[in-house]
Parts: sequence; structure tokens; C-alpha cells
Amino acid sequence: MTKFLLAVHVLAAIIAVGPITVAASMFPPSARKALAAPDDPRALETVRLLHRICRVYAGIGIAVPVFGIATASSMGVMGDAWLIVSMALTVAAAIVLVVLVLPRQETIQETVAEGAASGADRATTVQLAMFTGIFNLLWATVTVLMIVRPGSTTGA
Repeated sequence: MTKFLLAVHVLAAIIAVGPITVAASMFPPSARKALAAPDDPRALETVRLLHRICRVYAGIGIAVPVFGIATASSMGVMGDAWLIVSMALTVAAAIVLVVLVLPRQETIQETVAEGAASGADRATTVQLAMFTGIFNLLWATVTVLMIVRPGSTTGA
């Protein structure tokens, strides 16, 4: 059962978190392009699509910690420091996504749809890129911790 839970946990991480990191990273430059060309319907559709990917996969991403906790419980490692740090970083990444990234994407998407670009919009996309980078860095750190697992008996 542990192998099954681990496989689902890893697949969920790849399938859910991967698209969020890519789409969220593509959003700020795509938004800048759309803000610079308010008459380009393709640019607006790109921004909408990237935001939709982030929103939908964020919901699917809930499976990652659910199966991660189930896997850790079956392995008996719930109290290990690397896992506790990983869970804390996962919570931090979720907060960054839900509180800092998705709402800013929504605001920028609305601005692009209205065709009302301003200097503040560029600053907003730069700030969004920073928060997206923080989100991606948190997930990269969690991934490294999951692979290295300090104190692991796998010999890695």
C-alpha cells in the first residue's frame, strides 16, 4: 500500500504542481505583452488560459499533501524533521499561491480585458513575477527535501 500511495503522491505532484509552476511563470510576461497590445485578442486569451490553468491545477494540487501525509503515515516518518519542514514549506507555497499569486493574476486579467494599461500594471506584473518565483522556489526546496530526506536509509 505504501508504494501505491507514494506513486500517487509523486504523480499528483508532477501532474498538478508542474503545470502551475510553468503557467504561473509564463503569466507575467504574457500579461505584459497583453497590456502592451490591448487590441490583440490572442494575448488576452493567453492570459486567461494561464490563469485558468493555475486555478484548476491548484484545486487538483490538494491531492499532493493528502497522499503525501498518507504515505508518510504508512512509512512511519510523520515526526521526521525533513517531513515537518517539507509540510511547512508546502503550506507556505499554498499560501503564496492562494493569497499572493492567484488574486494578482485575476486583477491583471481583468485589467487586460478592460484594455486599461498603466505604469502601475507593469509594477504589478513585476511583483507577481516575484511572488511566482517564491512559490516556485518553495516547491523546488520541498522537492529536494523529498529526494534527499536527511536521515534516510536509502543511501542517497
